[in-house]
Amino acid sequence: MDEIQMVLDMAKEGMEGAIEHLKKGLGKIRAGRAHASMLDSVYVDYYGSQTPLSQVSNINTPDARTLSIQPWEKAMLESIEKAIMVANLGLNPQNNGELIMINIPALTEERRLTLVKQAKAEGEDAKVSIRNARKDANDEIKKLKEDTISDDLAKEGEERVQKLTDSYTKRVDDLLEIKEKDILTV
Repeated sequence: MDEIQMVLDMAKEGMEGAIEHLKKGLGKIRAGRAHASMLDSVYVDYYGSQTPLSQVSNINTPDARTLSIQPWEKAMLESIEKAIMVANLGLNPQNNGELIMINIPALTEERRLTLVKQAKAEGEDAKVSIRNARKDANDEIKKLKEDTISDDLAKEGEERVQKLTDSYTKRVDDLLEIKEKDILTV
């Protein structure tokens, strides 16, 4: 029985990784509101090394449609502006000599639907990872069945793996539903 629990723990770890990856992926899909994490993928050339934007400036959201970036060194303004443009986020930074302001455009209906499709694709990737974890676990149980455990224990183990898979698939669906509502809310 301990062997089956080890297989279940291994599967759970893989499925948990899929959920974490999905959360990160969904976090990158912007829903029309400004938030500092939109700029997590932006790296700035800081004295010859690529440094995350958040480590060379303060990023604030004065309102739901605006990001302000206050660099710790004024000399970094142009580098930050350039890095945001190069990151290809569809954002248009405006440098006023003190800080950089970014107005987040309102999403069109077409763009919202595109973002929903993108979110669903992320969800499908997570489900594929979960199914792969299930397959690996079932393969391990089959190996154990050949070597050490009875058919009944193997069957029970496969049922437990399936219940685990179903619960993680439900979590993916729940996360997608929340994100979809967030994107479609005007």
